[in-house]
Amino acid sequence: MGIKTTRWDSAEFLKTEEDIQLYLEACIEEAGDDPAFIVQALGVIARAKNMSQLARDTGLTREGLYKALSPDGNPTFSTVAKVAKALGLQITVAVPHKDTSQNNFLRLP
Repeated sequence: MGIKTTRWDSAEFLKTEEDIQLYLEACIEEAGDDPAFIVQALGVIARAKNMSQLARDTGLTREGLYKALSPDGNPTFSTVAKVAKALGLQITVAVPHKDTSQNNFLRLP
């Protein structure tokens, strides 16, 4: 007898705004240099929040959103920005904090 598995869908577990924030932060951290990973995460969030409503809020078609936010999608930055805004998210850029606790300076008492 083989192992029985079910398909995992992260969208089913994004119930609160905090869930969404933590999920997106984890995806951004995990994505590294892969922007498609972040776009796919936005797609998961969009499905969790209601893709039809998102289409109305962005002025884009539902089918267009599914395509753009799919693993094979390649949305423009304009589309990503519209989706983020409609989802109540804000795109920001920040300089990473330097870890000064592990520097190579000799400290004398």
